[in-house]
Amino acid sequence: MKKIYHLANCNTCQKIIAQINPSEEVVLQNIKEQNIDEKTLDWMKEKVGSYEALFSKRAMKYRALGLNEMKLTEQDFRKYMLEEYTFLKRPFIINEDEVFIGNAKKDVEAAVESFNR
Repeated sequence: MKKIYHLANCNTCQKIIAQINPSEEVVLQNIKEQNIDEKTLDWMKEKVGSYEALFSKRAMKYRALGLNEMKLTEQDFRKYMLEEYTFLKRPFIINEDEVFIGNAKKDVEAAVESFNR
């Protein structure tokens, strides 16, 4: 599978997609229109080790819902990401068996390199 989960109106996501310059075989999925599915989220968790690693604590709703004051479990992180796209770190980039999460420079460079092989 070659797929990039992103927000269409996010400038950072758009810049990263432009850097990757994905071929036509790469599926671009706007998570605001179609959130990630359970199977893919669970697969990605296995790749990175935890749901918390996939969870965005920068989301405005994180503080608005008081989640920052709660002790969230792995199942809580999973539930919130499946319910609300804003809790997903983005972009989520899948290139076959490789997974790249977020917009940290090292992760973006690794994703670009992966797609250019």
